[in-house]
Amino acid sequence: MRPNPNSHLLRHGRYSETGRAYLLTAVVHHRHPIFNDWMLGRLLVAELKRAHELRWVNSIAWVIMPDHFHWLVQLEQCNLGQLMQSTKSRSTLTINRKLKRKGAFWQSGYHDRAIRDGEELLPFARYIVANPLRAALVEKVGDYPLWDACWL
Repeated sequence: MRPNPNSHLLRHGRYSETGRAYLLTAVVHHRHPIFNDWMLGRLLVAELKRAHELRWVNSIAWVIMPDHFHWLVQLEQCNLGQLMQSTKSRSTLTINRKLKRKGAFWQSGYHDRAIRDGEELLPFARYIVANPLRAALVEKVGDYPLWDACWL
């Protein structure tokens, strides 16, 4: 068995297009539900906000689930690889420091889906912020602490 049994499914030859919207997903190593501790989730939120403030992306919507996150962005001043490498490595450092541990935090790679020209972003944002409802973590979106959307 391979160490990452689904790594062969990751996309090769990604193309990053400035101005294009992307739905991004990254998963915690071994799917450990670390973000059940919402204070640790806030450390990841700080990295998502940092990318937005640096104008690398325009953050449209995001949700941090117990073992992964979804992030709808429009690329501005970086490419997908730079964005995800920076976000994952910086969050690994801060979370590991908080937990007084070392080692892998995220699974290798990430999933991305380019949003086609003309596709509405609102349905993607709604899908993202409704994840805690579908996972039966809360009964109302507003009860979940780790999400945001630019329309609010």
